[in-house]
Amino acid sequence: MALATLNDDVSTPFVKAQFSDRVLIRTILSRPDGGAGLAGQTVKVGGWVKTGREQGKGSFAFLELNDGSCPANLQVIVDAAVAPLGQLVQTGTCVHVEGLLKVPPEGTKQRVELRVEKVHHVGPVDPAKYPLPKTRLTLEFLRDFVHFRPRTNTISAVARIRNALAYATHTFFQNHSFLYIHTPIVTTSDCEGAGEMFQVTTLISDAEKVEKELIKNPPPSEADIEAAKALVKEKGEAVAQLKSAKASKGEITASVAELNKAKENLSRLEERSKLKPGIPQKDGKIDYSQDFFARQAFLTVSGQLQVETYACAVSSVYTFGPTFRAEHSHTSRHLAEFWMVEPEIAFADLKDDMNCAEAYVKFLCQWLLDNCIDDMEFMAKNFDKGCIDRLRMVASTSFERISYTEAIKLLEEAVKKDKKFENKVEWGIDLASEHERFLTEVLFKKPVIVHDYPKGIKAFYMRLNDDMKTVAAMDVLVPKVGELIGGSQREERYEVIEKRILEMGLPLEPYEWYLDLRRYGTVKHCGFGLGFERMILFATGIDNIRDVIPFPRYPGRADL
Repeated sequence: MALATLNDDVSTPFVKAQFSDRVLIRTILSRPDGGAGLAGQTVKVGGWVKTGREQGKGSFAFLELNDGSCPANLQVIVDAAVAPLGQLVQTGTCVHVEGLLKVPPEGTKQRVELRVEKVHHVGPVDPAKYPLPKTRLTLEFLRDFVHFRPRTNTISAVARIRNALAYATHTFFQNHSFLYIHTPIVTTSDCEGAGEMFQVTTLISDAEKVEKELIKNPPPSEADIEAAKALVKEKGEAVAQLKSAKASKGEITASVAELNKAKENLSRLEERSKLKPGIPQKDGKIDYSQDFFARQAFLTVSGQLQVETYACAVSSVYTFGPTFRAEHSHTSRHLAEFWMVEPEIAFADLKDDMNCAEAYVKFLCQWLLDNCIDDMEFMAKNFDKGCIDRLRMVASTSFERISYTEAIKLLEEAVKKDKKFENKVEWGIDLASEHERFLTEVLFKKPVIVHDYPKGIKAFYMRLNDDMKTVAAMDVLVPKVGELIGGSQREERYEVIEKRILEMGLPLEPYEWYLDLRRYGTVKHCGFGLGFERMILFATGIDNIRDVIPFPRYPGRADL
């Protein structure tokens, strides 16, 4: 972000990259004058050729070079006398070149171009084999080449937007004195109480090792063990005889060493005799006490429960990391691995939670407008004409706040006026995406926070309201994606949360530590979770969530 500041002034020279031998193309092209003020300066740049063509009967070549620092390409001109042109013009070729920046002739769209004087490096490409031709490629096609797709305009723009949103997330919470807490990826508790978790186990690999070992070295027979026992007995008697005969210390020591060796051999044989093929079982069930963690373990679906332990000690905290869901869903909104931003605030209630969520979303939108406008303009041109206007609207508009009961009434009124929904509208349902988008896109035309949901459709840790029917939960709904944030005031009353856990058919034992937070020094607190990929979908207007995460994981696919 500092580079953009440096380049606001036309008189400022280009900035060399601190840790590599080049100048970032962004520092040339993102200046108000498009880089024209740098004409006459010699620079080194590196990047990948987007397009290249030989001109003047092969006497020189034009290259469009991009290094990923911005969406714009730098036009590079190479004379045939400087380097062989054939290997430079292929799409995907990597070049590191040095030359003079010049203002191109009038009538061209470029404000500056680089006339190459020296080629330092060429990473050639065989165009017959390179899978990314310069023709327009679908995002679906690119999912088969996740190792190459960052070289495309779209995926590199998404990467910069994702980076900006991550930076903005840390900036927002650090500015408000939240501590960043790293919560575990391997967990023994299910935050949602919904199952569909990836199990973490070494039992399968351990069983495979045992089977291979037993094939290679079959277990000892009973006769082998009996013979080993007899040898131990024999060696023991020999030691006893030497002692009674008052033999020398050296003789006794040697005999004791032989006895110990026989005992160790017997112990090894007995241990090997216990080896059984297959996964260990006890009482007809898998024996997880033999597993790595001596109990069942999973990949986390949320860091919320764990981060609450810190909220109940250091007040304002947040976690930002990967979460996992083993849901066999192939929709454009689901991933098996996705990132969540989850703040937790002590001495705060549902209203504070809604205020924080609204301020955070507005901050993210304004950050993109201030720091990523070139990439957002690319998205507006290629994917969603309204994406920039949507960011501006959210950044500058107060969010509507309505109760779940009010939301249901509004949806029922719409149905009476012949609005058709695929999912039935009645009090007690979990709002579907079509309901959420109707509220935010059609009815209010701005973000909406729905609060106080029926307890039957929400998690056990959400605070029970005085009506005993609803909980202090809230969802932030935005145009394009529907639910962006889900949060609640947490249940801080020990007796109430214990009853809720049992009502939902969950065992108390895995949550004893969580109940301890209520037993000892309980505090009113709240928090929420923002699906990071959903935020990127909302910002960019891209349709499929698989295209806004660097390495998408979904049923049947986990490339790289």
